[in-house]
Amino acid sequence: MHRDVVRRVLGYPDRRHSTIARPRKLDSFLPFVVETLEQYPRLRATRIYDMVRARGYQGSIRTLREQVRAVRPRSRRDAFLRTETLCGEQAQVDWAYVGKVPVPGGQRQLWLFVLELRYARALWGEFVFDLTADGLCRSLTRAATFFGGLPRQWLFDNPKIVVLERNGSSIRFHPALIELCGQMHVQPRLCAVAQPQHKGGVERAIR
Repeated sequence: MHRDVVRRVLGYPDRRHSTIARPRKLDSFLPFVVETLEQYPRLRATRIYDMVRARGYQGSIRTLREQVRAVRPRSRRDAFLRTETLCGEQAQVDWAYVGKVPVPGGQRQLWLFVLELRYARALWGEFVFDLTADGLCRSLTRAATFFGGLPRQWLFDNPKIVVLERNGSSIRFHPALIELCGQMHVQPRLCAVAQPQHKGGVERAIR
């Protein structure tokens, strides 16, 4: 029999793969690394390397990278519930920056206004120069004329031409938008702050 088999049967340790862990230069700094990553889980390994070097670490950044990869807290993934709106329930509104176009006397920024009927996935858009409340009202009116009707809700992001002030669930919409919604009997709604997936339909359409 091979001598490695004999060693394994007799219970002798394999000298090639010793189970005795050798001390590392990073061991005394490991509690600091773990504590730092608990407070700042997205901190880069190069920044942690600078911090432990200032505290006396003499090892390599490669060893530190491997340890940071092993102890870094896993980011929590948000769970989403896929919902479908009813027919005529909601239209989602957004803008896409196109670029600058030459005009007499200089250049102007060009934007694409997009409105999507969430149930039918039907799109309407127009190019606009100004991102103002009056321009928004004009685009919404033209979209309603094109579709020949109105949804129950308009879903917006949180630009200043839509909402003047927001504190949690307390929202102060732009007066021009409120006046138009009152005339057309449409409810304005806002996405949660920094949650673009709430209006993922029009976001995907623009992309």
